[in-house]
Amino acid sequence: MADSASAPVRVRFAPSPTGRLHIGGLRTALYNYLFARKHDGDFILRIEDTDQSRYVEEAEQDLMRALAWSGLEYDEGPGTGGPHQPYYQSQRSGLYQRFAQKLIDSGDAYYAFDTEEEIEAMRERHASDENPSPAYNASTRMEMRNSLSLSEDEVQQLLDEGAPHVVRLKIPGNETVRFEDEVRGTVTFETGGLDDQVLLKSDGLPTYHLANVVDDHHMRISHVIRGEEWLPSTPKHVLLYNAFDWTPPTFAHLPLIMSPEGGKLSKRDSNELGIPVFVTDYREAGYEPEALLNFLALLGWNPGTEQEIFSMEELIEAFSLDRVGVSGVQFDLDKLNWYNEQYLRDMDIEVFADRLREHIAEERLPITRERIVAIAGLVQDRVSKISEVMTEHRYFFEDPDSYNEACVEKRWSETSAALLRDLAEAYEQAPAFDRDAVEQGMRTVADAHDVGLGKVIHPVRLAITGRTYGPGIFDLVVLMGRETALRRIDAVIEELG
Repeated sequence: MADSASAPVRVRFAPSPTGRLHIGGLRTALYNYLFARKHDGDFILRIEDTDQSRYVEEAEQDLMRALAWSGLEYDEGPGTGGPHQPYYQSQRSGLYQRFAQKLIDSGDAYYAFDTEEEIEAMRERHASDENPSPAYNASTRMEMRNSLSLSEDEVQQLLDEGAPHVVRLKIPGNETVRFEDEVRGTVTFETGGLDDQVLLKSDGLPTYHLANVVDDHHMRISHVIRGEEWLPSTPKHVLLYNAFDWTPPTFAHLPLIMSPEGGKLSKRDSNELGIPVFVTDYREAGYEPEALLNFLALLGWNPGTEQEIFSMEELIEAFSLDRVGVSGVQFDLDKLNWYNEQYLRDMDIEVFADRLREHIAEERLPITRERIVAIAGLVQDRVSKISEVMTEHRYFFEDPDSYNEACVEKRWSETSAALLRDLAEAYEQAPAFDRDAVEQGMRTVADAHDVGLGKVIHPVRLAITGRTYGPGIFDLVVLMGRETALRRIDAVIEELG
């Protein structure tokens, strides 16, 4: 393994552009970023786009937007450059072909000319209850059409004719592959169950496995920090490193992010449980990137203290791979909402207003900066996400089109209309419409009718917001202004009588 004490720390986030960035991918990027910054190392972005059949053009744009939004800046990669350009694997195919040939020349890889039908027939021949899907490896390769079973002349003739073929890694039979994982300790695999991995496909492009190992070596990656779904591939990578006589990097395989109902967090969870699975969804839903990163950092890593709220600087200082857990960890949306609330509560009011203005601008609502700041002051401690201002507190921007039935039943009485009529008259006659005038008007009406102040406040709030809970009523009515307040009072009286 790489000597972390002497070699510079260099880590990479290497997604495939096959779809939008998954929330688990963002956590992987975050852990790589934290580790690099902790050790004054480099954080590299590499686009692993060798599988052109699954390439999605918009996926790379989504990835770049997600990383920019989250603030995880990379030191080398697309758009940034660096000493190991290009950072797209599809643009490095000549390098992979050269090293595949090196493996063929050393006897560690071979040409295979088998069709898919021939491979399937082999698997059917050897299938059993104990081994339902036999591997293409040391136990079966000599009965197949490859450069190990055919004569040199036959192989050369097939190559000269341009016969479709792949290059496979010659995995040794009945050996134990052992490596140290920073998260899982010593990991062992038996080669008997491994396929002779395809390294170059019939189109000449590499598979993930060859390109991954060649690039990690040439980009001098010291630590490979990735999801545990790649753990079964690691023995093949170790064997490739051995075949090239290269020192493998240090491996760390992160635990899965699990659905609350078990299993890996998937698109189905997004549909059924309302848990977004793509980073874009969190951005559009109004989550703060700092809150999401804080939440993700502790979704698999334990700081060893009771601290829950971390700045990025604190996360970098505290992070270590030896405190990353092995077991999958369940995604808790309520906990994420709690994190987001904490960040909103501590946010500078001007910053909150700036974020709110972005949402308002999307709907092209005509509103002044001063009013946005005033709205922010009333709702900052009442929302889990800034986007909720546009949904849960829609009354700031338009009159209610309905009144909450439960609130009406509980708070609207046979005297409410009379109380509001008198209040409207008081507001019309008030020389000024400030907080003192608004509060005094309500108290005066309550005293005149010999009722508690709540008998006035709740119907007023119902008129203004369509419900009977929300920000302080006096400040809220002042912000709405005299004209809007009177219009909404008239409307609720006409609607509810």
